[in-house]
Amino acid sequence: MPLSPGLEAEVVKIELYNKSFVLKLWNKDSKPNVGNQYKLLYSLYEKGVRVSKPYGWGVDADDNQVLLTSYDGQPISKINKAKLKKLARMLVQVHQYRMDKTDLTFIPRYDFFHYFFPAIELHHDINHLLTNLMNMVDISQDSLIHGDYNLGNILEERDNYTIIDWTNGQLGDPRYDIAWSVFLINIYTGERYGGIYQSDFLGLSGYSLEDSVLFEAIACLRWILLSRITNLPKDPSVLKRVKKIIFDNRYLNINI
Repeated sequence: MPLSPGLEAEVVKIELYNKSFVLKLWNKDSKPNVGNQYKLLYSLYEKGVRVSKPYGWGVDADDNQVLLTSYDGQPISKINKAKLKKLARMLVQVHQYRMDKTDLTFIPRYDFFHYFFPAIELHHDINHLLTNLMNMVDISQDSLIHGDYNLGNILEERDNYTIIDWTNGQLGDPRYDIAWSVFLINIYTGERYGGIYQSDFLGLSGYSLEDSVLFEAIACLRWILLSRITNLPKDPSVLKRVKKIIFDNRYLNINI
């Protein structure tokens, strides 16, 4: 049974002996290290982080990488204040994950600038603004981050929540991870929920109001870049919210 496909892979639900599994098949352009992703999932699952249980990984007859995990429900479709607080706690738990020497053999550390802003040198307007912002912040890459924590990557089943799609899991800066997640909630569900979600992080972590403004600007620039080079959802209401963020953010309130 096909599930909603991602930008990088096909996803299929398998039912066998009254149990459900998910098979993820990387048959598109993206070729991540699925072996390392399996090891990360296994480590997180064993240490109590809310991720799918990994059963195995390998390659198919066409040499495409595959990953088999537990089936843990459907992506979140409706949110409220209580649910947002739970989601914020789950991401903070990821950032507080205590790594040992073994973890460091399969959790990658990338160059932040080029990993999250592919081909940015072709977009001079964004590149100029981002360079200025990066000069204002000291990026830390000592914590585990998810890299794309959004409602589509959090499954829900009977009030249980599971974080999926760890393709972008890496050593990174929790402030960016939070800002990207808050930004997506803001533009896809509305300013009210975005504000509630941001407040949850301000209360649960060392994330400060100044962090939120600066890293919101960085997250916004990434979304604008990705919207140019990929097919991101962007109906008129989304574009209106993005424009409002640009107008309200003191680091971005110029024309892009």
